Amino acid sequence: MPATHPTAVPSLRGRIGRDARSGYHAAPRRYRLHLALACPHCLRIAITHSLLSLDDTLPVEPLPAVPDGPDGGHLALRPLYEASAHRYPGPATAPVLSDDWTGRIVTTHTPDILSDLVRHFGGSLGVALHPPGSHGAIHAVERLCERDITAAAQLAGKAATDCGTRDRALETLFQGLDSVERALVRRPYVLGDQLTAADVQLWVTLLQLDTVHRWHLDAGAVHRITDHPHLWAYARRLAEHPAFAAHLDLNGIALRHHAHCRGREAAGAAVRILDWAPEHTVQAPRGPLDPVRQTGCPQG
Repeated sequence: MPATHPTAVPSLRGRIGRDARSGYHAAPRRYRLHLALACPHCLRIAITHSLLSLDDTLPVEPLPAVPDGPDGGHLALRPLYEASAHRYPGPATAPVLSDDWTGRIVTTHTPDILSDLVRHFGGSLGVALHPPGSHGAIHAVERLCERDITAAAQLAGKAATDCGTRDRALETLFQGLDSVERALVRRPYVLGDQLTAADVQLWVTLLQLDTVHRWHLDAGAVHRITDHPHLWAYARRLAEHPAFAAHLDLNGIALRHHAHCRGREAAGAAVRILDWAPEHTVQAPRGPLDPVRQTGCPQG
């Protein structure tokens, strides 16, 4: 009997073009964003959307923090996915950039969405998130956030990670935070005197580090993470910026984390790094999870 293979999930990666000949051209109010703010990818898009002042150009459709579909997708997005790929086999996940004229999805790819927002919709009213000559520096910060902070924190927090691998992951994390700390000693934003797309990426990364990854790190590691005063002062300052604060859904992040997380929680969970929004800060719900207050690796 021949081997069976899982059905390939169709790629939904169209791009916004410059004119009508491109198929998807940048017409005001033609497109719609579908975002769940508890998702870090969606949060980056939402903040960018606000910084570019696109409320009147590109509507946003909010989605619940925890997907409500049986396959881990959003039920509200299923019709769009079905219209874009017949009998779409995968979950209907966010983010989504859809086309109201055709009722189909343009793209679900976060970097493409962010790039097209800046290139084709970011007008004179918004912040210049990609100043001339900044592409390489922005990409370097994005790579540092993804590899040296997020991936390293995730690896260090996995219950199955051996002590040697965990220690190396933590050192990568600390070195990444150290490099950003040094940059912020000299300037108000990570690349200089102007807020850029790199700051959006870094702020969302720091938010996830404190509100999600911290729950799986031991207290010693979290205390070392907090020992970056310029970095966390920067994070708190941006949290007060209207474009960032308007999309800060702490309760939604906690719900999403505990809906997806099946790992152990360590003693570091008790050490909160930053009070992101004092007027409505929430504690992560416990639900059926029973936090483990001791990690498997001895601390030196």
